[in-house]
Amino acid sequence: MNMNLKWLGHSCFLLTSGTGVRILMDPCSPKTGYTLAPMAVDAVTASHDHYDHNYFEAALGDPVRITESGPHVVKGVRVTGIPTWHDKERGAKRGRNIMFLVEMDGIRLLHAGDLGHLPDEAALAAAGQVDVLLAPVGGVFTIDAREAKQLAELIHPKVFVPMHYKTEQLSFELGGLAAFLDSLKGCAIHRMRQSEATLTPESLGSDRVLVLEYEKPGEAA
Repeated sequence: MNMNLKWLGHSCFLLTSGTGVRILMDPCSPKTGYTLAPMAVDAVTASHDHYDHNYFEAALGDPVRITESGPHVVKGVRVTGIPTWHDKERGAKRGRNIMFLVEMDGIRLLHAGDLGHLPDEAALAAAGQVDVLLAPVGGVFTIDAREAKQLAELIHPKVFVPMHYKTEQLSFELGGLAAFLDSLKGCAIHRMRQSEATLTPESLGSDRVLVLEYEKPGEAA
């Protein structure tokens, strides 16, 4: 079985299992500058209740909305919400954040949402072994490039996919991707030149960074 991972801009990803289960994660409003075409999905997750992560209008059909911590199961795919914070003040500035661990096709993928601090031991234990880590690197409202590298050193994913950073499309200021990539040593950096990647347990490798490229709806995938 293959997992398809598609970056739709900002912190928004579409996961599709080998059997066709589709999970939309942290859909972003058009106010962010990204265009998110409505799509039929089985579930939609939102790490917190901000407009750049909870654009449920993009999720068509009758999807399961997952906005709370704890275990959830969608058509055989297990999604576990792990409570964290959007800042370093235990939520005093920006509130809560939920990291979502998705177990799909033999791969454990962790979407860190708008993580604003390095997770404590309880959160790391809840995440367990992570194969693919999607984490913010742009700072300002989340962890920055230096902290994202520290996060990777704590979690030890096989594959790191950066998100939540400044691009030409984004309508507000964040740090760019370069600072994070420049901090990496000993990692294989793959610039995909497309918005999606197909992952299997056998193809993950180790110490890899995948940089996906945003594609507007209608552009060739």
